[in-house]
Amino acid sequence: KEGGQLMQGNAGSGAGFALHQLYYDPNIENKNLAQKWLMQAQVSPQAWHFSWLLLHMDKVPEIQYFGASALHIKISRYWNDIPADQYESLKSQLFTHITRFASGSKIVLTRLCVALASLALSMMPEEFQTSRLPQYRKGQVRSVLAQECGSVFPLLEQLLQQQDSPGFIKQKVLKCFSSWVQLEIPLMDCENLIQAAFTSLQDPELFDTAVEAVVNAISQPDAQRYVNTLLKLIPPVLGLQEQLRQAVQSGDMETSHGICRIAVALGENHSRALLDQVEHWQSFLALVNMIMFCTGIPGHYPVNETTSSLTLTFWYTLQDDILSFEPDKQAVYQQVYRPVYFQLVDVLLHKAQFPSDEEYGFWSSDEKEQFRIYRVDISDTLMYVYEMLGAELLSSLYDKLGRLLTNTEQPSTWQHTEALLYGFQSIAETIDVNYSDVAGLGRGSPSETSFGLILFVCAGALSEWLADHPVMINNVLPLVLQALGNPELSISSVSTLKKICRECKYDLPPYAANIVAVSQEVLMKQIHKTSQCMWLMQALGFLLSALQVEEILKNLHSLITPYIQQLEKLADETPNPSNKLAIIHILGLLSNLFTTLDISHHDDDHESTEVKKLPVQQGPNPVVVVLQQVFQLIQKVLSKWLNDAQVVESVCAIFEKSVKTLLDDFAPMVPQLCEMLGQMYSTIPQASAIDLTRQLVHIFAHEPAHFPPIKALFLLVTSVTLTLFQQGPRDHPDIVDSFMQLLAQALKRKPDLFLCSNLDVKAVFQCGVLSLKFPEAPTVKASCGFFTELLPRCGEIAPVGQVVHENGKVLLQAVLEGVGGQASRSLMDHFAEILFALNKHCFSYLSVWIKEAMQQDGFPSARVSPEQKETFSQQILSRERVNKRRVKEMVKEFTLLCRGLHGTEYTADY
Repeated sequence: KEGGQLMQGNAGSGAGFALHQLYYDPNIENKNLAQKWLMQAQVSPQAWHFSWLLLHMDKVPEIQYFGASALHIKISRYWNDIPADQYESLKSQLFTHITRFASGSKIVLTRLCVALASLALSMMPEEFQTSRLPQYRKGQVRSVLAQECGSVFPLLEQLLQQQDSPGFIKQKVLKCFSSWVQLEIPLMDCENLIQAAFTSLQDPELFDTAVEAVVNAISQPDAQRYVNTLLKLIPPVLGLQEQLRQAVQSGDMETSHGICRIAVALGENHSRALLDQVEHWQSFLALVNMIMFCTGIPGHYPVNETTSSLTLTFWYTLQDDILSFEPDKQAVYQQVYRPVYFQLVDVLLHKAQFPSDEEYGFWSSDEKEQFRIYRVDISDTLMYVYEMLGAELLSSLYDKLGRLLTNTEQPSTWQHTEALLYGFQSIAETIDVNYSDVAGLGRGSPSETSFGLILFVCAGALSEWLADHPVMINNVLPLVLQALGNPELSISSVSTLKKICRECKYDLPPYAANIVAVSQEVLMKQIHKTSQCMWLMQALGFLLSALQVEEILKNLHSLITPYIQQLEKLADETPNPSNKLAIIHILGLLSNLFTTLDISHHDDDHESTEVKKLPVQQGPNPVVVVLQQVFQLIQKVLSKWLNDAQVVESVCAIFEKSVKTLLDDFAPMVPQLCEMLGQMYSTIPQASAIDLTRQLVHIFAHEPAHFPPIKALFLLVTSVTLTLFQQGPRDHPDIVDSFMQLLAQALKRKPDLFLCSNLDVKAVFQCGVLSLKFPEAPTVKASCGFFTELLPRCGEIAPVGQVVHENGKVLLQAVLEGVGGQASRSLMDHFAEILFALNKHCFSYLSVWIKEAMQQDGFPSARVSPEQKETFSQQILSRERVNKRRVKEMVKEFTLLCRGLHGTEYTADY
């Protein structure tokens, strides 16, 4: 009763009474009543009037605080209750009270400031940005809001410039300005606030917010129309240079990062507009030099500095803008900016240098990866700069390298040399690099070595160019072969030779004997690490592919014989860790050689080298000849190492890579390989043996001549794996994964395999269902692949149809369990594929099965209601079932419900 009267009249004393009850009355019921009354009072229409009464200086802080809170609630939640003609008086009253409380109660002052911030933001640019208005309405609202800046900005300026404004108020003002400025407000209307934000950069507490505000203001797309304002912004940006230098000196990465963002925002967004102001060229050049300072900021990215990477896009933009001018103007700017870009190249090569070995050893893998990406960005920038600087850039780099390599007084570090070579390689990889620029470098140069280095680095990048200019191979190849013997140039020299052998193989037969001899010598001296030895073998495979068969055999003989002799010796030794490594190394060399040795030129079909192709040879393929010669030796090695997965994998890799490369030419080896694989797998099942079986099924199962050995191997592998399932397959997810892929391949390539009387289709089906429940995602994915191949065969293969009709419900149950939360969400598309196939090929059964399955309580998840389950079942059986994309969407939607994630932020991008 008392509350009702107070609403009408004496609100101040009523609030005082209620607050007194709330804070001091021991009776809990009175407290609850008081709180309820106060909450109603805050949202009542009268709150607009009584809030001011409660803020009188003679009231106690609790009452004043309640008044300020009521104002905040009204402004932030009931803005529409205020008549538009009272906006101004509301604003000035708030100001008056804030000034009054500046020396009063801090808690009340804070609340009043929050109310003021709500007022400034009441038309809410942020709300506008996130609102879901249609496009045309957004345009209307944006322009109305933009007009309001006339009343909002003076208020913000006043708050920022007032000496006694508390820091947190200035913080809110800068954030508010940041939001408003994104409404495409004319830049000249923001001038005063931008200048005030520049002043705020001196205050460490306001620094981050001020940076955000300045960057947002400068970056708005419309800003380039206001060239005079942009020109006025250059001096305050340049004025930050001393603060930037001090930050760099003291290692304050946050400050240097923020100042760099401002300089780059001005330069990158408005370089064209500012370049156009020819009479102001010096002030823009000063800004460019400031950005150059940021690019070359001391320290190694990303460990001691994170700023330099922000600047790289600016250099692209500036170059594009300069090159877009008409010739006369462009010539003037080229004169000013070519020296700047030469300086940029020096700075980037310095930044691309690796730290000392000791320092690099302390970097985390994430830091190393970020540095690798940063170097790629530098490489791309250098590539781009070549377009502007051309041959002169190569000459300058070349002279630097010459000086570096001939300076005996001050020997250079490997990091310095590597960075220069990296620069060369970056430029050599540009599509339109002029090769005469490279070829013209060596004349009158101080260093033969440097010329050799550069040429072979560039040759690697220009191997395709060499293929069109074979006359240059004679100059390049000796340098590359010489470099092969230098351990320091291991990666570059081997990859260069590999590229040349791949791109220019039809021009290399005259040099083949020499290349093989040098490579063999290098391999025997063990100059290179394992991976480079493998690349070298791939290079030789490409090279030999272009020779006549007798030449191939001759070269293969000299190349492989030493390794075969070594392998024979190792096969007689008792297994131990060191001879295991040697065996794997030799098998790896053979694999890599056979990966690229392709005399049928399968890989050339898409290339324009038809004219150069040699006639396909009659008689056995040289690789098959070699494999048949070493087959017994490989069997001997296997017999001793059957227990070792790595050795078995290395043996399988030789045949797998040969099969992939030779395709039909591999046919003579099929019977003996099938027999060997069967023996291997029966003794100790391993995934690599199943993968090789899958390759054989893929290439040879459909050919009647090869069907018998392939069928026997397939049945044997299936039988052994089914036994493994009975013993417990959980310890062998890799075998299960490979087995499911084999079954899918068999169904795709030769479904007749499922008609064999001694294939237990039911057991295979049950293994598939069990595999769907594995915790390993790749295994589940492979199992889904098997069922999506199996279900379409229901009609044509009787045993498959029978098994699916009898056991399909078990499959559906397993799929729904996965969708219900048992399987990773990343697998939902694969489960949806099974549902889609069930729908398409067993619809009448599915409609019964799904109904029965969904009737189980808490299945497939306790989080879904019977209505939600019913909806999902109807969707799956609806007309939309023929649309695979829709079925996937239904499954994704349902799995979120089952996991209790539907509608959460966690799934926003799902």
